Amino acid sequence: MKTFKFLFLLLLVCAVNLAAQEKINDVKINVFPASAKVRPLETAIIQVLFFGGKKSDIFDKVLKDESQKGRLQIDDWKAVPENGGWLSKPFLLQAKDEKGNDSRLGTGLDNFLKQGMFSVASKDSVLFTAPEKTGKYKLKITRGEITKEVVIEVSNSASGSKKEEFTKFPPVENSADKYFPLIEHYAPFIAQETWFEPKADYLARFDYDGNWKGTDNWENLDRGSSKAFVYYAAMETETHWFLIYNFFHPRDYSDFCVAGTCHENDNEGLILTVRKTGEKFGKLEVLETLAHNNVYSFTNDSAIKKGAHDVDGRIEFHKETHPIIFIEAGGHGVFSSSYKSSFFSAEKMDFKQNTGVTYVYNGKAESPKSPNDRNVGYALLPIYDEWWKKGNQEDGKANETFEKFYVYEPFGNRPRATAPYIAGAFHGQTASENMAKPFWAWYDGRTRKKKLVSTGQWALDPAYSVSINLNFPKDEPFSLDYIFNPYLEQ
Repeated sequence: MKTFKFLFLLLLVCAVNLAAQEKINDVKINVFPASAKVRPLETAIIQVLFFGGKKSDIFDKVLKDESQKGRLQIDDWKAVPENGGWLSKPFLLQAKDEKGNDSRLGTGLDNFLKQGMFSVASKDSVLFTAPEKTGKYKLKITRGEITKEVVIEVSNSASGSKKEEFTKFPPVENSADKYFPLIEHYAPFIAQETWFEPKADYLARFDYDGNWKGTDNWENLDRGSSKAFVYYAAMETETHWFLIYNFFHPRDYSDFCVAGTCHENDNEGLILTVRKTGEKFGKLEVLETLAHNNVYSFTNDSAIKKGAHDVDGRIEFHKETHPIIFIEAGGHGVFSSSYKSSFFSAEKMDFKQNTGVTYVYNGKAESPKSPNDRNVGYALLPIYDEWWKKGNQEDGKANETFEKFYVYEPFGNRPRATAPYIAGAFHGQTASENMAKPFWAWYDGRTRKKKLVSTGQWALDPAYSVSINLNFPKDEPFSLDYIFNPYLEQ
């Protein structure tokens, strides 16, 4: 019932917002820190507020929101750095005392009402990332014929905003896994968009804060390690290798958290289908990505056609073998760089808009210098050793890392998991409980609803799932029998 009410009110809000009459009398620009002075490569928030008169609407009367009196909800303004620096996409800035210890933790219809009906659409702030060179940097704010300017001073004498990280990790040793050369060969080039909590967008390891507790990962963001790691797994049939890459983030966040849209821990990823050709590394045929319980399919062979899924685009490459992917800020959905919602251009090898960090595999876990860094190195960690041993057991009891243990029930009379119970979620409490999933609990909403690919089956049984999602050429062999898959019974 609450979901219905929320959607109904949201539709009404959009309609009223379009019809609102307004006259701007004043524009106020707030800068945080108030000194408008930051250190090189650190950040400042620029908030733009419009004031004037507007025609009262039904929601003003329902909410009796006196704090909004005189302020207009406008989001079609633009901010442009004139002589340096970079800007994130806009977001709604909220006072820190609005919902307790953190301003963005509330969820549901009540939170929607508390924040104000128009706050969904109206973004009032951007995050400015300072360049490395000191000096004064001007930003121009425009809305129609209105123009305002704000100056940010970048100085080594400014107070630093970065917290010292308390977790250190030793260098990752070379893996003896026989599939590791394949994993390295196809390790993706990652274009990670950043937003108003950039450290929550940086690639991380689950124990980035020095422990395996999932319930303190949100709180430890500022002091936990920003070193970049990607988790991997490999499986093999007679005809293909299947390579899985997982991207972990301590927070799934937004400037407007409703109905589980924000949560502690986040883990999305991709699967590569590589055909054995007789050559050492074969040929990459398919890239499948996960974004918010939906799978997207991209191919490197025009002979591969749609099945249960459409073909959503092509695979683009960095240095011939590394597929280029785009990861959203905040929610961290994964797509090929060629997809329509990607903000990264493979042709220019740069972001089309907004701020972001690009990651390249070099075997070294490096930290971004800023929310707009380039070619930051990442290291690879094996999922089987790091997660699987903690995520499967004889009973269904939760532990400090995993929750929601379940019995894997595959469709198609396919092999079962090697353990009676496997984890359905990482243990998390802040914002929403136990929402992030390890790869063996991922699912695609479309094929699960049709009872084609069950919960966990997309990544646990990638040979089967990709053969359902797409149609491969009839004259090319495609085996569903595993030579190696340590997660399923043989």
